[in-house]
This record gives sequence, C-alpha cells and structure tokens, in this order.
Amino acid sequence: MIEEKYKVSAEYVETGVEGIARTGIKVLAMKDRYVKMLMPLEGNVNHVGIMYAGSLFTIGECMGGAIYGVAFDVRRFFPIVKEVTIKFRRPVTTDVTLELDMSEEEADKIQQEAEDAGKADFALDLELKDTNGETVCLVSGIWQIRKIPDGMDSPFPKG
Repeated sequence: MIEEKYKVSAEYVETGVEGIARTGIKVLAMKDRYVKMLMPLEGNVNHVGIMYAGSLFTIGECMGGAIYGVAFDVRRFFPIVKEVTIKFRRPVTTDVTLELDMSEEEADKIQQEAEDAGKADFALDLELKDTNGETVCLVSGIWQIRKIPDGMDSPFPKG
C-alpha cells in the first residue's frame, strides 16, 4: 500500500525519469522509510527470453532515489548515486520485487551528517527476488544526499 502522503512520490519514481518509466516499474508500497517495487518481466525480456540485465540494474539503482523520497527531507536534500554493482545469481523468468526498510535511526544519522557537512553517503545492500521469493540478484551501492543549494528547487516532489 502506498500511503497517501507518498502517492506523488511513488508516481515520480515510476515516471519521473523517462528511461525508468519505459521499463514499467511499479511502486507497490511506500511509507515512512520503506519502499517495495516491482519490475515486470513483460517489456523487459532480452534476446534469450529472460529479464534484461539493464532492467534488473535499473530497479536496484532506482531504489536509492525511492528511499530518499521517504527517508529524508526532500525539500532540503537531493540524491545522487556514486557507485552500484550487481551480481546475477540466476536467470530471471518472472517479475522481480525489491524492498527496503531503513531504520529511523539510520535515516536521522545520514540526514544529520548531510546537514553538518553538506552531504552524506549511504550504502545499500539489496536483494532482488523473483515471484517464488528466490534471490536472483544482489545489488550493492553507495548513494549520497546533498543539501539543495540556495535558489534550486527539489527535483523530487513532496506529496
């Protein structure tokens, strides 16, 4: 379920970046510091009939921005990705889901560091799962939130 206050944010995750929108990614749930997304198999099949590696990478990379929208003050900070790696564990022949739950303590620590230093890194280790609940890919990365400079609007809508 998407909490009412995050409906605009969920729509932005799905449609705000044209390349991501083309994949058909869906936000299934969004609440304070929690996001669950789905990458459909349909429209993301490669030349050998399995999910395209780029689509799997996309949902993993996208999570850093999605969690930003529910964990940090989007009026004061913006996200960037610094580094992402993916390990493919098995061919994917179903839709894929990805969920992330960030603790309030972790979010507060990251945001306070960004407030003090102007920016703060945060690492994510993610598991992409098929419809049987099997982990099909492991995604690790470092994202960063930065203070929005004076005069710049937030790139992420606040619902």
